[in-house]
This record gives sequence, C-alpha cells and structure tokens, in this order.
Amino acid sequence: MNLSSVKLIVFDMDGTLLNDQHKASERFFKQYKLLKDKGIHFAAASGRQHQSIRHALEPIKDEINIIGENGGVLQYNKQTSTMLKLDDQIIKQSLDIIRRLEDAYIVLCGRKSAYVEHSKPEFLSTIRNYYQEVKQVEDLKTIADDDILKIAVYHFVSSEQYVLPYVQELQGLVKYIVSAQNWLDISPMASNKGYALKILQNKLGISQEETMVFGDYNNDLEMLQLGDHSFAMQNAHPEVKKIAKYTTKSNNEEGVEHVLDMLIATL
Repeated sequence: MNLSSVKLIVFDMDGTLLNDQHKASERFFKQYKLLKDKGIHFAAASGRQHQSIRHALEPIKDEINIIGENGGVLQYNKQTSTMLKLDDQIIKQSLDIIRRLEDAYIVLCGRKSAYVEHSKPEFLSTIRNYYQEVKQVEDLKTIADDDILKIAVYHFVSSEQYVLPYVQELQGLVKYIVSAQNWLDISPMASNKGYALKILQNKLGISQEETMVFGDYNNDLEMLQLGDHSFAMQNAHPEVKKIAKYTTKSNNEEGVEHVLDMLIATL
C-alpha cells in the first residue's frame, strides 16, 4: 500500500472518526494539524447535519471541508452551499408513508435547522447527538422557509427491518438508504456523499488516485469508490467491507488515526 500520493483525506463521522460516545480523539486533531501543514486536505462527510459536524469538530470547524446530509450540503473555502434539495410534493408523500409506521420517528433536515414533531424525551435526547439545530413543530408539512435536504427516519430497534420495507413505494422518486442501525435516510435521487465529494475533488484539483476515504455504513458506498485508498472500519456493514480496498481498526480503537499514523510515516 503506497500512501505517498495522498492529498485528500475523507472520513465519515459516526462509526468512523467518532467513537461510540460521539467524540473525536485528541490524537486525530494533532494528526490533522501535522498533515494540514504538509498540504493535505481533509473533508468530513456525514449524514449528520452540517451544524452538528461543525460542533463535533469545533477546533477545526472553519478550516475543514464538510459534506453534510449525505451530500446535500457542502462547506468549502469557508462557504456553505446547498447541493440538492427535496421537492415539496415528495416531502408530503414521504411523510404520509412514514407516519403509517409504528415507532418510526421523523426528522425533516433543513439547511437552517432540523425539524421534529415528536416530544418523546428518549427520541429528542437521541437526535441531539446528530443535530445541533433542532426545532419542534406541530406539523412537518408546514415548514415553508427552509431548503429540505433530507428526511431522516429513526427506529429504536432496526431501520433496515422496520422502515426499509415500507418506503420502497417511493422507489424511482427518491433515494432511500439505511445509513446506520437505527437510521434510514430519504434524499433526492442524485444525492449521496460521492456526489458532493466529486464536486470537492474538482474544486481542489485532486484525483481519485490522490484520495483516501474511510467509512462504515451503506451511505458511504459511493464515496468509497472515489478514493483509491479506501478503508472500511472493522465495525463496518458487510457491504462496505466488500467495496473498500482495505480494512482498519474499529472506530472505538481509533482506526482512522491508525491509518493516518501510517501516512505520516511516509512523509
């Protein structure tokens, strides 16, 4: 494995860079500074809200490139842009379907804020780990002054088992993907982390051969294919391990940092 060509490092957040306490290590921030000083670019790419990614990466929030909401938002050169958003009719149709499901909790993910209807304390406590800006409203269909980038559906047991089978009537209208054990995301058809990563690579003038990517779940598949140096976490979904060229340690064992140390050793 020749890492000397790497000029861009891209990582998912939950299950990848962040440990199960939703924290990035001090080791990572030291590595970031060292590699940044060597001219290497970084990008955080997540299904998380853009504001939530910035909060988790507070010391470097204005320096790093950020792909949020599975490619719906891109922060580049200190500017944040909407990449893709959902059509109003699609939003209403999706909400009608999800509201029929038992124990499925909806987050409408806007550029300005996330929006929820439910007041169940356990649900609200959970989403605070992923959304920095959250507003509680009576009816999600009334949101009119924000770009809606994604609909996130949370199930306390399994999104793959209890949500995925029922959203398939939206096939051909939206992209729906199981993004974690408890989450399913509904996005515009063209929206994925790879869509925004390709735009970022073009802006930076960096090729696939010069890109290193880390991921753990199915919403990372497209972006993993845009890096010749692609790594699945040890805790990754089996489909991710099939796509990635290499495997590293788990998120709780600082698998990203383990590989970055290998990269630093080549400098």
